Amino acid sequence: MQNVDEKTAQQEIESLSNLISDYNHKYYVLNISEVSDYEFDMLLEKLQKLEEQFPQFASDNSPTKRVGGDVTDKFPKVKHASRMLSLSNSYNKEEISEFCRRAEELAGRQLEYICELKYDGVAISVVYENGEFVRAVTRGDGETGEDVSANVKTIKSIPLKLRNNPPAHLEVRGEIFFPLDKFKALNKEREDIGEPLYANPRNTASGTLKLQDSAVVAKRSLDSYLYYVISDEADIAKHSDRLEYASKWGFKTPSKEKNMVGICSSINDIMDFISYWEDRRLDLPFEIDGIVIKVNDINIQEEIGYTAKSPRWAIAYKYKALAASTILESVSYQVGRTGAITPVANLKPVLLAGTTVKRASLHNQDQIEKLDLHIGDSVLVEKGGEIIPKITGVELDKRPMGAVKVEFITRCPDCDSVLERAEGEAQHFCNNDAFCPPQIKGKIDHFISRKAMNIDGIGTETIDVLVDKGLISNYADLYTLKKEDLLELDRMAEKSVNNLLDGVEASKQIPFERVLFAIGIRYVGETVAKKLAKHFKNMDAVRNADFETLITVDEIGDKIAESIMHYFQQEEHQSIVDRLREYGLQMEIVEQALQSNVLDGLTIVVSGVFHKVSRNELKALIEGNGGKVGSSVSSKTDYLVRGDNMGPSKLKKAEDLGIKMITEDEFLEMIA
Repeated sequence: MQNVDEKTAQQEIESLSNLISDYNHKYYVLNISEVSDYEFDMLLEKLQKLEEQFPQFASDNSPTKRVGGDVTDKFPKVKHASRMLSLSNSYNKEEISEFCRRAEELAGRQLEYICELKYDGVAISVVYENGEFVRAVTRGDGETGEDVSANVKTIKSIPLKLRNNPPAHLEVRGEIFFPLDKFKALNKEREDIGEPLYANPRNTASGTLKLQDSAVVAKRSLDSYLYYVISDEADIAKHSDRLEYASKWGFKTPSKEKNMVGICSSINDIMDFISYWEDRRLDLPFEIDGIVIKVNDINIQEEIGYTAKSPRWAIAYKYKALAASTILESVSYQVGRTGAITPVANLKPVLLAGTTVKRASLHNQDQIEKLDLHIGDSVLVEKGGEIIPKITGVELDKRPMGAVKVEFITRCPDCDSVLERAEGEAQHFCNNDAFCPPQIKGKIDHFISRKAMNIDGIGTETIDVLVDKGLISNYADLYTLKKEDLLELDRMAEKSVNNLLDGVEASKQIPFERVLFAIGIRYVGETVAKKLAKHFKNMDAVRNADFETLITVDEIGDKIAESIMHYFQQEEHQSIVDRLREYGLQMEIVEQALQSNVLDGLTIVVSGVFHKVSRNELKALIEGNGGKVGSSVSSKTDYLVRGDNMGPSKLKKAEDLGIKMITEDEFLEMIA
């Protein structure tokens, strides 16, 4: 790549940017996958290297900017070109009917309306000049918002370059939201490391957009729908037509085909659309809280005008919260694997959103006190984006005489240890992790999990049996299990026992960073474990690191550093780690030794389908014998290992450049 001239580099950067942007648009907007993740990553890596070598040709809106990495100290205030108004809300057919009557009276004619989903997210305004992303601004107070461009650029459904000749100046508005599956996965990660769970997707999306590190925003995979076009140059008469144009320009817009948009000519049509989505909204991969009804004709919108706060030509129908009233029968307390105590309301069973609800989260002591809960209270339960339903209020007029106030416990419900609540923490913790039964089982369950030690042949029920029978009391004991003891357990036949023992033995090859994650240090999740492993190289360096050394590691703050030190200050933890070392687990990063240097100095590209070894194995063999794996064919490529079904463009380029092509067998002979 060093010998590429400036003109060629500029052309290649532009070509790659367009190709990657096209793949992004098809995948995140049209839901079409044309290349594998690996091929996409290789294209992105190639573009990044070119931009590093020729920064003068790197666009501010390059696809490489989507991975994040910018750190923002503050978000500048930006005044909106036109106000971002909120909508008036309605809750019944009569109010919608009155809205239509008033709009048609102001317009002096019968009107056509457009209905859309009301996304429960964060309103955003995105400005483009000559088809290029310029800035993204939050609603703020409607007059002025905050510039969150660096974070919005990481959202792959928001284009950085537009397509198909958009207007020179264009503003689009819409909603950024947290997909429910991503939100639940994020909360699962927080639960695993003992962090309090986020309350709901909308608030979490809003908070994410204000994070200072855009790399963290990128990992959260926010999504968007953009549905309102502002442009003096867009001579398009109807809002529904503007949606279609916005789609052609590259925006992710509500789809008519999926009935996310409805054109209505009467109040009955509008109510039919509202009714259609009332139950179906529960099947959507994101949250909505209602339907937006707008006059479809843009010119008539302007005729009808605005109030001080809202447009007169639009209104929101809000669905009632999915709520029910029931009786609080008791409060129990769960102990997580990190010792975090979570109070749970046990309710008289009630039907809510198609399911029978028996429990609701109370989060922490502060929530209990805020609600002023008493046993026997009639409570209001809502089901939204939370993991489990939550109590939102108490019907005080129904409180029974002599009802006992709920007092948060002071001792662990399982081991009777005194609970502790650190300053600034929302949750109480039981710190008796070595002897508290649910913590013991939870830590072992975490240790064997797929992202940790990935031990096959053992699950939560088996762990319960092993602990209850006294065969194990911590995860290090897994490596001392004997076949004859396991065969005596119920439902443990010889095949099951062999699978379990084989899985335990195989886990000794799991790399160090996953061992570090598996031992279950509070706040040390999968990503933090990788960063610690990469920085310190081995377990002893981590366990002996002082506070000042720990906080120099990327993403390691005061709380994580203190937690790591506290973990290794406990004698029982040090003993367990020492035992794991004795049993043969990986306690340091293994530097891969070269098998040979026969490929030293050679750049080799792999393409196609192979039969004796996989593509990944071929690449490992190249690196293991001193060679460099090329991401694409170029003048710097020494060999192309050619498999079946190789892409014609790569083949042609290799032929044009005179690159030597070899078969799988010929390559294997080279390194024999």
